[in-house]
Amino acid sequence: MDKASAEKRAAELREIILKANDEYYNLDNPSLEDYEYDTLVRELREIEKAFPELAAESPLRKIGGEPSRLFSPVVHQVPMESLQDVFSFEELIDFDRRVRSVVPAPLYAVEAKVDGLSVSLEYENGRFVRGSTRGDGRTGEDVTANLMTISSIPKRLKNAPEFLEVRGEVFMPKTAFAELVKMQLDNDEEPFKNPRNAAAGSLRQKDSEITKSRKLDVIIFNVQQCSGKELSGHTESLQYLAELGFPTSHARLTNSIQEAIEEIKAIGEKRHEYPFDIDGAVIKVDDLAQRRLLGSTSKFPRWAAAFKYPPEIKETKLLDIEVEVGRTGVLTPTAVFEPVLLAGTSVSRASLHNQDFINEKGLALGDIIKVRKAGDIIPEIVGIAFSSGNPVYRLPQNCPACGQEAVRDESGVALRCVNEECPAKISRGLIHFASRDAMDIEGLGPAMINQLLSAGLVHSPADLYHLTAQQLLSLERTGDKSAQNLLAAIEKSKSNDLSKLVYGLGIRHIGQRAAALLAKRFGSMEALMNADRTAISAVEGFGGIMADSVVEYFAHPKNRELIEKLKAAGVNMNSTVEPTGNKLAGLTFVLTGSLSRERREYEEWIERLGGKAAGSVSKKTSYVVAGEGAGSKLTKANELGIKVLNEQELLALLEN
Repeated sequence: MDKASAEKRAAELREIILKANDEYYNLDNPSLEDYEYDTLVRELREIEKAFPELAAESPLRKIGGEPSRLFSPVVHQVPMESLQDVFSFEELIDFDRRVRSVVPAPLYAVEAKVDGLSVSLEYENGRFVRGSTRGDGRTGEDVTANLMTISSIPKRLKNAPEFLEVRGEVFMPKTAFAELVKMQLDNDEEPFKNPRNAAAGSLRQKDSEITKSRKLDVIIFNVQQCSGKELSGHTESLQYLAELGFPTSHARLTNSIQEAIEEIKAIGEKRHEYPFDIDGAVIKVDDLAQRRLLGSTSKFPRWAAAFKYPPEIKETKLLDIEVEVGRTGVLTPTAVFEPVLLAGTSVSRASLHNQDFINEKGLALGDIIKVRKAGDIIPEIVGIAFSSGNPVYRLPQNCPACGQEAVRDESGVALRCVNEECPAKISRGLIHFASRDAMDIEGLGPAMINQLLSAGLVHSPADLYHLTAQQLLSLERTGDKSAQNLLAAIEKSKSNDLSKLVYGLGIRHIGQRAAALLAKRFGSMEALMNADRTAISAVEGFGGIMADSVVEYFAHPKNRELIEKLKAAGVNMNSTVEPTGNKLAGLTFVLTGSLSRERREYEEWIERLGGKAAGSVSKKTSYVVAGEGAGSKLTKANELGIKVLNEQELLALLEN
């Protein structure tokens, strides 16, 4: 390649990589697969090696992303460096050769590379005081309040040094990721692509209650700073951290690069057995004094490298595309292909999301497709290996369940059946209504609901409350005991809080958290039904789209009729979190740090007394309640001159 061609290709690669970095680090929504990104990075690195003058503005010299403006900046006293990626054992041997040219007989620690979001945790005299993201390696984001919600992060350490800063990886366990994706798909939301994006998106929430609900976890893998304790090696430091109470990575100490390579192979063979997603293995010089001799480049430490495993991608034949109708009417295509073994299990189906996704991949029946598992859990199609020559598949223009015309929704992405009598929408709506997070009617699963629909016993949620034992006994495989249990569960659901009913109605864009906020804000179904867009938009965390969705739902005569029928059947229409006074009317509270009670309990108490609980500090904030580890919100309160209360002062205010 001549210099002109190299310069042109390098410019193209820089543009693609910079865009990919922004999507990955700042937006938590990458469009490139990891392997595609790594391939482009390696190509640019080779060009810059051949033509060093082209490396001046290289994105390969930068670490991570830019700190978000949503959070206060944190300047890292010890830079949070990235690791040099390697993709072959030959590159590992070259790494060993460079290390040995500086230090004799190094010992290597090898551990799995957790695919999550890198964070720093700081402790003063054993108390967790601040946590931050990596950001660009020099400056990160203060996410202390959100990290406080992760139960595996110790809030207090016994026998701790005067000051300790550790580095770890926040991740979403595979099981939690699968649950989250299912919930997002059930709500017709765009699901996270993999556990790493889910973890990053969850940790960088303004509302720490959302972070808490996402079931994040952490693995600690390094000591950044430590005052009052001398440590000489990496494996020794991990043992010390474990004694303090941290969940730490497991590192095996090896005597040679050959032993290290064997351990990397062993980790790769069992990568699917880990409860978290891994994208490689890390090899580090164990001796900390040797690390200091080796030093770092402008971006990478010279004493460590990350071996990246190739993605497990299998080829198979696309046999069919099935189209299902969700509870809001969205037509969702699912690929059906010849079974392949991925991450230890047989896979034969994968979601295709929408027509745009199908067009992007160019999928046609009969194609030989490439399939993998995102996070070792969610099957996905990453491309075509061999085209069948057939035309790209097109979604039907009519609903496959009722035959009526499907229309593109306002986003321009999804096709939606707008027929209110569509049997598929009714079925999915009833399944959602009876689900655990909604009305929690035990025994009323998809099979029973479809039986009730087929028998003509129910047409809407209100009909459930008029079922009789005789009707249930007429269904297949339904005995007297199961019929009585189901009727008891239906009766019990009548007393649920308003929030569960609002969620169970299946209003577009209104998830479980949003339903709870609406119930607490308006207190009754009648008040919510009569609220206008302005009032709903004023609810903390709500925007115009969510407010419009609620207003449009209750403007529909059929939905109002459903509410009246449910009310007549005895279903509770009020929030159990009812106001008990107005002594706090006009006052806004922000709670931050670790408190002895659940933060939600205090917020509900404040709202019952007429006050407002907010998630961020502003000039309109009346009080900031600061618990242990209060971070940026406390700092901002002091800057704005807002009165700060401790937990005891808050309790005195509430109880009096």
